[in-house]
Amino acid sequence: MRAYVGVGSNLGDRWRTLALAAERLRADPRVAVLRASRVYESAPMGPPQPRYLNAVLELETAVPPRELLELLQETERAGGRERGVRWGARTLDLDLLLHGDTVVRTPELVVPHPGLLSRRFVLEPLDELCPDLVVPGVGQTVRHLREAAPPFDLDPAGLYPL
Repeated sequence: MRAYVGVGSNLGDRWRTLALAAERLRADPRVAVLRASRVYESAPMGPPQPRYLNAVLELETAVPPRELLELLQETERAGGRERGVRWGARTLDLDLLLHGDTVVRTPELVVPHPGLLSRRFVLEPLDELCPDLVVPGVGQTVRHLREAAPPFDLDPAGLYPL
């Protein structure tokens, strides 16, 4: 099953943190990292804080969404993530954006990710990987959502060897 994970960092060595997250996911035998988008630098949401580096990873996995979320949270902790202020600065942020055609709506997990529909810093890199994918429960392609998303302070930061 294809899954897409948003990766972001705005504290410390942001590039290295993104690389370590991909390496850690690659090391898990239940997950294959197939591709990575370019990395984008974007303005933060929330309180004043440094700019983010964002990308999207395409995974192949049989791991169910809840279990994959647990793996992502373990990876965040390994990357120095401490949960504090909502939308605050963080060393590593991993978001399960899509998991096949699965739709999940629980207090712990929402898939497709609720920010997917309007956050250009997620939609730009996701569009590189799967522009024609119809988002489950939404009925629109990633490309259409990207084109309809509001403008955002976003710049390509370059190719990233994940």
